[in-house]
Amino acid sequence: MRALMIGCTVALLGAGSWTAAHAQAAKDAKVAPAASDVRYFNSLGDLLGDLPVDAFIKETRQGGKVVSALLDVCYSVSTTSDRKDRFAIDLKVEGEKLSGSGQSFENKTPVTVSLIRKGSKSTSFDGKITLGTVPNSVSSPDNADVDENEFQQSQVVDDDLSEAPKDFTQVSPQSVAVRVKRENFAELVKSLKTQNVQIALDSIATDCNALRSGYQVLRLVADPARAPALVASLKTATGVTAAGWTSGTYDMERAIRFAAGEWSDGGKLNRDKFAAALTATAAKVMSAKPGTSAWNDATGEFTFTLKRPSQLAPALDLTETLEITALVSPDKPGTSDHLIVWLAVPSSKTTDETPGPRLQFSDNAGGEEESTFNDDDGMIKAIAAQLKGQRWDTDKASWK
Repeated sequence: MRALMIGCTVALLGAGSWTAAHAQAAKDAKVAPAASDVRYFNSLGDLLGDLPVDAFIKETRQGGKVVSALLDVCYSVSTTSDRKDRFAIDLKVEGEKLSGSGQSFENKTPVTVSLIRKGSKSTSFDGKITLGTVPNSVSSPDNADVDENEFQQSQVVDDDLSEAPKDFTQVSPQSVAVRVKRENFAELVKSLKTQNVQIALDSIATDCNALRSGYQVLRLVADPARAPALVASLKTATGVTAAGWTSGTYDMERAIRFAAGEWSDGGKLNRDKFAAALTATAAKVMSAKPGTSAWNDATGEFTFTLKRPSQLAPALDLTETLEITALVSPDKPGTSDHLIVWLAVPSSKTTDETPGPRLQFSDNAGGEEESTFNDDDGMIKAIAAQLKGQRWDTDKASWK
């Protein structure tokens, strides 16, 4: 009987303990804070008057209530400049009111933000942002939010840099790109003064991606014969995270792939032989006479001119000068037994070259202008036949 009483007592105590634990768990569940939810408004515009902006607001919410916010704005320093500055301000949340202050990262310009947030499914932001001493009215209605994954996907920027391309069909043999930390960017650019290269001017200006990522991509144009050594050298420079090739301005539909053997001397392109053949073939097809020609040591391009009677007004005996630029390179990085030549669209200029006093023309009446020859004159087809080469099939993305 005593054993039975002890067993009952233990059972009751156990039941009491389970009940207490269950009650405590239920109580804890009630007081546990709601999980945080991060949302973004990434299509904000017209925040700084006429200045172009790329801006977003990041909100952290708990139970549907905004508990913190960040305003990130990248903007042009003026309406006529490509140079960017950026500020990222933590905003204090007081009901519908969002406010904060700070300064821009580049110019250290003071920034004050005062916004009113309204709505849930469709959110509006109204108020004022003062940049320096200039107040800017903000009215940004009908904003929809996105989650972290969608926001990050919208921020991905393809820098079009290939460190080890299999060939030169997607990237150009003369177009080099290097990704470098922003703090090392200026020194890297200065070091190129001793290199015989051209720098893409628009890649010097800092864009919004560089300001947010901390890395800037510099683009260069170099002789394809020297580009591999240049890329190798850039990879060892301080602050560089990647260097390789990028896309260029030449069209693959105007490219010809051909065997290097007949046109090479000691493993290098015989420039004189190739230039003579290219000029003679183009002149014949264009019913023209060869003019000037020169190789560009910085870019590796060959530019030549052809002269023929202008058909604009035959009675005036005017002369049409065609200028054609070609780029020649191995068809892939490293050793190759094939070359590719890309032919730019010819440009045309009509002038009076008759003896004695000559007519002069303005640009909109027979002056320098872009031609639309493409392959209509059969020039590319004739050069491909001369080189026993292949043309590029755009539909199949292969040589034919």
